[in-house]
Amino acid sequence: MEGTYLSAAEAVEYGEFKRTRREAEISVTLHKLTVDASRRETDRFALKTACESARKFFAYGVLVSPINVAAAKKHLAGSETYVICLVGGTGESILPVKRLEAKKALSQGAKEIRLVLCYSALRAANASYLRREIKKIKRAVRKLPLVVSLEDHSLGEEEVALGAKLAAEAGADAVCVRGETQFVLRALRASGGKIRVDASEVENAEQLRALIKAGSSLFGTSDPERIAKELYDRAREESEQVATVPIGKPVPEMPLGENE
Repeated sequence: MEGTYLSAAEAVEYGEFKRTRREAEISVTLHKLTVDASRRETDRFALKTACESARKFFAYGVLVSPINVAAAKKHLAGSETYVICLVGGTGESILPVKRLEAKKALSQGAKEIRLVLCYSALRAANASYLRREIKKIKRAVRKLPLVVSLEDHSLGEEEVALGAKLAAEAGADAVCVRGETQFVLRALRASGGKIRVDASEVENAEQLRALIKAGSSLFGTSDPERIAKELYDRAREESEQVATVPIGKPVPEMPLGENE
């Protein structure tokens, strides 16, 4: 039988190599997380906890409501984690209000803006209004990345596809859809690959891996600790499997890293 055969010492060494490589890959994956602290229930303690978790894992960002931008910036001082501000409320705010929220967030230190579109306009396929909304907010935040939120559970695949298409046409930098592969795939196709597609509501490592394979770039979660634990536990289990290969037996094929 063909295969690679290792001695006991070589198996231990190879297992350690696999573990180290996987942990490096996991670190890269955790850097792509956005910790969601934008909910109405987020008090000062919850905000601080979210920011501490983001710093711990060198996460991409912390998503907050406009009222918490300044506090989040203070908690994240000295780190490379972005403060991301969710503007637009329910989506039905008038455009001047959304512009004011976005500009205020910019002045307080936000490094990325996530815009909640007017969902009634999106459901009515009012493309001209939506393009204007995206363009006006993009102009207001200047060079800051603008992400169009298409996460609401009232939106079906057709609305998500339309939103992604208009976001690409109007100059947005990305869209964010809820964490289901079909929405990621529809957004990627509709935008023609011209903008980043992020996913939110990621609850565990298995879901994260599926979204990576679907083509999502960044991942929103309210529980980064769970995801990190599951990823590191799996890496440890795989290294232990390699280290316990009997002498003279072929090395088993192991799943490759998250970024392949």
